[in-house]
Amino acid sequence: MVRQINETFLKAARGEQTDYTPVWYMRQAGRSQPEYREIKEKYSLFEITHQPELCAYVTRLPVEQYDVDAAILYKDIMSPLPAIGVDVEIKSGIGPVISNPIKSLADVEKLGEIHPEEDVPYVLDTIKLLTEEQLNVPLIGFAGAPFTLASYMIEGGPSKNYNKTKSFMYSEPKAWFALMDKLAEMTITYVKSQIKAGARAIQIFDSWVGALNVQDYRYFIKPVMNRIFSALREENVPLIMFGVGASHLALEWNDLPLDVVGLDWRLQIEEARQMGVHKTVQGNLDPAILLAPWEVIEERAKAILDQGLAHPGHIFNLGHGVFPSVNPETLKRLTTFVHEYTAANKR
Repeated sequence: MVRQINETFLKAARGEQTDYTPVWYMRQAGRSQPEYREIKEKYSLFEITHQPELCAYVTRLPVEQYDVDAAILYKDIMSPLPAIGVDVEIKSGIGPVISNPIKSLADVEKLGEIHPEEDVPYVLDTIKLLTEEQLNVPLIGFAGAPFTLASYMIEGGPSKNYNKTKSFMYSEPKAWFALMDKLAEMTITYVKSQIKAGARAIQIFDSWVGALNVQDYRYFIKPVMNRIFSALREENVPLIMFGVGASHLALEWNDLPLDVVGLDWRLQIEEARQMGVHKTVQGNLDPAILLAPWEVIEERAKAILDQGLAHPGHIFNLGHGVFPSVNPETLKRLTTFVHEYTAANKR
């Protein structure tokens, strides 16, 4: 029996007309789900991602529970880094900690290459399991962008101000661009392997690039992002860009060869359109609103949906990831609301 795949999300990503506004949520798989918390009592994130059956279950759970229009692969942006020689450990309550931070050009030159079939076969096996057997919606694959990965690799872990990263960028430009090139190569190879395994769309997370101003982004980051998206363009799948606190970069992203500009909650869709963002937009309810009474959630969601309906090409999402304290029933109710409200109001 051939599975019917709901392609509403893919159509919206390409700017095509849809019967309703599609929806998925960043971090929809994970900490807010009781089933996931139960799994986490027995297994670490590393152990879950290395077991395709278990990882596929965690990935598809929100699709079954919330009726969202896309699944996103459950894994971490750090997943490909050990393959190129980065000693990274995800520490509970801290995040990624790297024991061999980058300090010089020599450190950059020591980094190797990724061979996905050998280095991350479990990621590809999870994708195949989901896309060949389990999902009735498209699977989004993803990767971290070079700036965000570099920030962890240089700082040695999470940072509030990225001082070491910026200092390295300004004072060691040769080493910086060499690092960008290494990470671009890794990202392109890694993402292409995800698409080959069955991912139907890709989101690049540049979570912390909002720490840079437009001038520095154009000089130090945009060329490498252009290279990555140009290479991935050949794969003919929708490409999404997302960062936090990066509203000032929305027009820069609109220039890149990608399909969807992800917005956090700081920039309204209407404002992005007025700025000149003409591509499909994704977002952008403040995840904190999900902890408010339903009347508030509905009112805020409606305002976002109305702005999205005014121009073709909107995918409803949050402006960042789901908090652990969010009730799964809220997400289910919100998904139903988005579908019903937009189906009734599509022009």
